[in-house]
Amino acid sequence: MPTPPHTTASARALPSRSQRAGSAKTSPVRDLLALTERPEVISFAGGLPAPELFDLDGIRASFDAVLGSPGVLQYSTSEGSGALREEVARRYAVDGLATAASEVIITTGSQQGLGLLATSLIDPGDTILVEEPCYLAALQTFALAGARVIGVPYVGDELDLDALDRLAAENAPKFFYTVPTFQNPTGRTHDVDTRGRIADAAQRNGFRIIEDEPYRQLRYSGEALPSLAAFAPDHVVSLGSFSKVIAPGLRIGWIRTTPDIRPTVTIAKQAADLHTSTVDQAAAAHYLVSGRGEPALERIRSAYAERRDAMLEALPTALPEGSSWNRPDGGMFVWVRLPEGMDAAATLGAALARDVAYVPGAAFFSGEPDERTLRLSFTTYPPASIREGLSRLGTAWGAGG
Repeated sequence: MPTPPHTTASARALPSRSQRAGSAKTSPVRDLLALTERPEVISFAGGLPAPELFDLDGIRASFDAVLGSPGVLQYSTSEGSGALREEVARRYAVDGLATAASEVIITTGSQQGLGLLATSLIDPGDTILVEEPCYLAALQTFALAGARVIGVPYVGDELDLDALDRLAAENAPKFFYTVPTFQNPTGRTHDVDTRGRIADAAQRNGFRIIEDEPYRQLRYSGEALPSLAAFAPDHVVSLGSFSKVIAPGLRIGWIRTTPDIRPTVTIAKQAADLHTSTVDQAAAAHYLVSGRGEPALERIRSAYAERRDAMLEALPTALPEGSSWNRPDGGMFVWVRLPEGMDAAATLGAALARDVAYVPGAAFFSGEPDERTLRLSFTTYPPASIREGLSRLGTAWGAGG
């Protein structure tokens, strides 16, 4: 074996990491997952689908079926499987938004879609607008792209549309990022009037909208709402995912692009990973057209609705007096605000000591955080475990138990 070259004491220091990498915050959700792996912990922290609701037999059958063709183990096009893109486009059309398969680019989860759009649309120093609070992994992505991120506040449960107009006029943003349906972290949904006014602001001020819709199909009450792209088709780029309706381990998402940026996004995808896993795409397409997907989704919706209701029923005795929370029509999350003087991060330790966890809300803010807020996920556990977890939380806060 060759002897390694001798390193002298005068060797120069290695270059530092990029400034953009240093500007991205760690995810408290990911950090908490490591702390809550013990089976006795009831964790409302992660937005995790319920594993017992995965259609294992149907997914296994789809993989078995597509593995009969050796082509699914070969390299493929960067835009994605034609069959899967057709199915995604068909689902948009069923929802009232005419879409061609050529408008769809398959991604390795919708998180990669965010990264591809950041690469395609943001130069370091560019301004973008986000909802405040905002999906944390989006904030991480935009920080890594070198964006200047400005939050558009809420007034109660409604987006401050006057602030959106003002901030757009003052800052000439590249885009406004929104999760308009059952938002992460708050569970809020923009109504039809708000969607129309967001689209109008984009058209008047000349910015794009990135519409992130991973929870759209998880509706338990209320009427379905139109995509923002229905109001301003040239200004809206949409993201979607099968993580919440089939399984997150597949890592299958997509971007519904607009013609002006489609070539750039395709090049970004080529540079990122050449293409998303061909066998996973083929299995997902097979599963979606097999007839098993919709019944499985109905079982998921029914179970999650019951779990949401169990959480909402238990919160009054679990939270300190003076707390407030919302009642989402779908999705995975309830957003809580503790009474004046409380800090959700400071009280997390007491909750963890009683084997229950949540995510403090401060990390979801691009600007000044509201330290009194926290996010609770209701999808991972059955109702009895939800009630037990909230009882523990009430004991930690001296609110119940």
